[in-house]
Amino acid sequence: MHSARLATSPRLQRTLDALRRADGEISTYDLSRSAKICAVNSCVAELRVNGAEITCRQQVENGKRTFYYTLLNSPETPK
Repeated sequence: MHSARLATSPRLQRTLDALRRADGEISTYDLSRSAKICAVNSCVAELRVNGAEITCRQQVENGKRTFYYTLLNSPETPK
């Protein structure tokens, strides 16, 4: 997998910032809106390659599946 570098990717920087601001769980929908991204799962995977520790859990309620992400350990954003 080719991953963007956190230091040079505004998209990954916005995603990491949104996860930090969430201060706990954030849904796929809310993360996509907050970070202005489309492929949340891809951004999370790339952040993991860059050293972030992020969990994902799913919840099914009334047949609707929702995913929630939690930032456990954040890499420093290189300058």
